[in-house]
Amino acid sequence: MENTYDFLSLVLDSITEHIAVINEEGKIIFVNKSWTEFGAHNGCAVAGDWIGINYIEVCDKASKLGDNFGTQAGNGIRNVINKRSESFYFEYPCHSPDEIRWFMMRVTPFDFVSEHYFVISHQNITERKIVEDKIRDLARIDGLTQIPNRRSFDNFISEEWKRCLRLQKPISLAIIDLYHFKLLNDTYGHQSGDECLIKVGQVLKTFVNRPSDICARYGGEEFVLVLGNTSLKEAKVLLKSLLNKIVGLNIQNSNSPTELFLTASIGLAEMVPSYGTNESELISKADDMLYKAKENGRNRVVCDKSLNNKILPQKY
Repeated sequence: MENTYDFLSLVLDSITEHIAVINEEGKIIFVNKSWTEFGAHNGCAVAGDWIGINYIEVCDKASKLGDNFGTQAGNGIRNVINKRSESFYFEYPCHSPDEIRWFMMRVTPFDFVSEHYFVISHQNITERKIVEDKIRDLARIDGLTQIPNRRSFDNFISEEWKRCLRLQKPISLAIIDLYHFKLLNDTYGHQSGDECLIKVGQVLKTFVNRPSDICARYGGEEFVLVLGNTSLKEAKVLLKSLLNKIVGLNIQNSNSPTELFLTASIGLAEMVPSYGTNESELISKADDMLYKAKENGRNRVVCDKSLNNKILPQKY
């Protein structure tokens, strides 16, 4: 084939993957058109010719600025060069101000005329990641109420516990139980019961306004509300409002032995995480408070170091 180098260069330039070849020192000896154009349009530190640039040093500079992905990329390339790994594969976010983007990076070695070289490729995998995220979200959402499910809660509170541990901030947890929900189901049918759970879920969503908060369906007619970096006093005010909003739904429960409409009991607990403790202690504490709320007349918030706070029924 005539002019093989030019032909292969055109082939590589037509590929949408960003491709570079480096030597054992990490210096770039070849890049394709996609690599150059992406760098030019995305504010890369290298603003021109990439040939001769040490790509490992570029990763190290990003790492020093606190970019964890730069650290992982640099370490991965070194492992392949030093033959500690046969290849390296890495998925990472590379979001722009206008769109969410995900890329994969792959490093593979090859030899040419007794010299060792390494191909670095970056491929846009955003479409795949979006589909995966949607599937993952479906697995984390309760199918009926469309709020997070128990699995989401378990994952979230574990991470929020660690965050509050690092910052030494309080985390409040409320467990909400719908009073005599079984009677409501038996009286009006399961469809009405489902509609009731959906409405309560919608109310709970209005109390989740920060990344440190989550509401979730805990199981059956029980819900949970996590309020990160929130004191017991602050949480108690919010939960009084939640009880009133549940009453305000005016969901009839005519066979209830107390109020003839839907009410709830809430157990509330707060802890500042410390080393040697975990989130299960907070959950147990909130569960104990819920038990006391049910014992003491229901339709109330019960928490540590506080008086029981009964919510007066609203008239309609």
